[in-house]
Amino acid sequence: MIAVVVPAHNEQAHLGACMASLKAASQHWRLNQEPVMLVVVLDACNDASELVARAAGATCVQVDARNVGVARAVGAQLALDAGARWLSFTDADSVVAPDWLVAQLALGCDAVCGTVAVNDWGAYGDHMQRHYAATYCDADGHSHVHGANLGISAQAYMRVGGFSPLCCHEDVALVEALRRDGARIAWSAAPRVVTSARKAFRAPAGFGATLARLDKQSQHTDPQPLDGVAA
Repeated sequence: MIAVVVPAHNEQAHLGACMASLKAASQHWRLNQEPVMLVVVLDACNDASELVARAAGATCVQVDARNVGVARAVGAQLALDAGARWLSFTDADSVVAPDWLVAQLALGCDAVCGTVAVNDWGAYGDHMQRHYAATYCDADGHSHVHGANLGISAQAYMRVGGFSPLCCHEDVALVEALRRDGARIAWSAAPRVVTSARKAFRAPAGFGATLARLDKQSQHTDPQPLDGVAA
């Protein structure tokens, strides 16, 4: 079984599109009908996120941590207890490609770090789109870590102890633990994810915060490369 874990904190506006894309990815013919479990971890939600998730057939679990590391870890443990052999992670404001899971598994590695594209730059403007394109490496061999586009085998995840209870950069910490453990990591642009450029971001130092920082950088004539950006 494959499992996809999605942390959510008051994400009713975005979660429907995310779930629809995950359902499509879970039904890809190249998965050969292997079951895919969708897990939504509702972290301190007081909106309709649970209704949206359950309507899409997701298994829901509630926590009151306001901590993305805790949320991802709880969802991963639920999936492992259910027998998942592969764990994929994305975010509630993201949409995955129909072959997202297939692309992760096809790489044959212990873990897959994918890239992200932005669906709408309206909140920032054209200058940000140009700056992002000039500084972000959306190609194989990149060095980005995104919780919105991450996959890991159950064995490798358990071997390094899983996600730490961090409010940000929990994904980076996990990948660093995998590196130290000698895991085979694919740094690939093949698994495609489109994410939000919203300014009302959730994680204090995640992708949204990175874009806010980048917006300030874009006012300069010498943009700095975004290698290693995490979300």
